[in-house]
Amino acid sequence: MLARMPPFRHPFGALFSAFCRWAGVGLSVLLASAAPAQAPAPCCQSPAAREPITPLPAPPEADPLKLSLGESLYFDTRLSRDGTLACDSCHDVRTNGAGSPSQFKDRDGSKMPFKILSVFNASLNFRLNWEGNYRDLQSQTESSFENPANLATSVGEILGKLRSDPGITRRFRDAYGRLPDRANLLDALEVFERSLVTPGSRFDRWLKGETTALTPAEIDGYHLFKSLGCSSCHQGANVGGNLFEHAGIFRPLTQGPALLLRVPSLRNVATRPPYFHDGSAATLDEAVRRMAGAQLDQTLSDQEVGAIVAFLGTLTGTYRGAPVVERVP
Repeated sequence: MLARMPPFRHPFGALFSAFCRWAGVGLSVLLASAAPAQAPAPCCQSPAAREPITPLPAPPEADPLKLSLGESLYFDTRLSRDGTLACDSCHDVRTNGAGSPSQFKDRDGSKMPFKILSVFNASLNFRLNWEGNYRDLQSQTESSFENPANLATSVGEILGKLRSDPGITRRFRDAYGRLPDRANLLDALEVFERSLVTPGSRFDRWLKGETTALTPAEIDGYHLFKSLGCSSCHQGANVGGNLFEHAGIFRPLTQGPALLLRVPSLRNVATRPPYFHDGSAATLDEAVRRMAGAQLDQTLSDQEVGAIVAFLGTLTGTYRGAPVVERVP
């Protein structure tokens, strides 16, 4: 068994974010609504009160008619021009909310510039896509409609198909009181996507006070994750998703220049190989080693890598009562 590690054995981690902002080697743009620092929690409080990571919230309450309609639309291939793709084709909510490891080609056969991100917990990110170029779900959805590499259609074309279907038209009238239009089409999809939250991970249970939810080795991995500085970028309810950072600060992380990207969420990360924006790390073990070198200027031992990987495995949550699982080709 891995020996217990002290919570903050490396001073670099505690200063990392401040150093990046001062030196200009990384750009960290935190949410303006971030909670203010709290006074130290009494010993009787759960770990959630004093940790940089917080439990995932439950899915928001939603109008059942709008939620059901949005779910139907999410699986509807009429949302693509040729009727071959639905939202779920690339963001599979039956598995990890993302694409399969082999799904790295556009419609024209060219390699995709970015790995498909998971739709699970996406509503909790402060920006969307790797480049963070969308601020809300509706603008990102409409862009996916129009992108020739994705659904290759338009809102107008989709509405024409939906309005010719008496069944779906009736559901729009029941949910919104009117025929399908741009506003209610995008709203219904957003309502469903906001429901795609995956609470109930073992780590969240530990944060809420279930002390036996994690093994000693997994707790050691979490302490190491913090002490190295990983939680400087991967924190909050989504364990990331709320700032931008250069991918490759001290050493190259991937081939090509160091891109300024939105830090991805680590929720359900064990179910989403391969890793990085280009999918170049086949395993979580490899991803942890490369991240430590590129972002923290650290070379980790096999024992340290194993500890962090063990912790990351505890971030797998549940969707509709079932654990999130890896999608295979």
